[in-house]
Amino acid sequence: MKKTIREQILKRRMALAQSEILKKSFLIQQRLFHSSWYQDAHTILFYVSYNNEVHTHTMIQESLLQMKTVIVPKTDTQNKTLILSELSSWDDLYPGAYTILEPRDNRLRVIPFSQIDLCIIPGVVFDCKGNRVGYGGGYYDKLLKTRCHAHRIGLAFELQIVNSIPTETHDIQVEKIITEERTIECS
Repeated sequence: MKKTIREQILKRRMALAQSEILKKSFLIQQRLFHSSWYQDAHTILFYVSYNNEVHTHTMIQESLLQMKTVIVPKTDTQNKTLILSELSSWDDLYPGAYTILEPRDNRLRVIPFSQIDLCIIPGVVFDCKGNRVGYGGGYYDKLLKTRCHAHRIGLAFELQIVNSIPTETHDIQVEKIITEERTIECS
């Protein structure tokens, strides 16, 4: 069931024009940056967008300019985990695992998950309860199982929101979802 939902929504998301992605992502960024969770956060974990996801590149660059401590993941494919690294400059990134931009090995500055105040979480599909379907690797579910005080916000286009997602015991929900049209407070 998850695989079918993932494929359907990915197909719809991939059909979006780049101009539409950037326009909708700008609206999402405005909602995120005006949220108290973002404004109060000092250390923020961002995913680095690719493959027609909500575009986070500008969000990351602007957060750096705002003197936020920006953390981005580096994929450890062997252990199926994410290594969290502080980002000093956009130039520290290069195409890594799955062609996603991630920190170069010589620029890795590992930060423990416990130091993060806010997690910006990717997903292919979300429901209003905060359940999410990712790409199927389980990287974020493993990370989010770690005890941490950080708030969890999913970024998605409205077309990625569905009524219900089947859940499994290892699935971790987000607390809010921000789309180009609304902020969803998840129960």
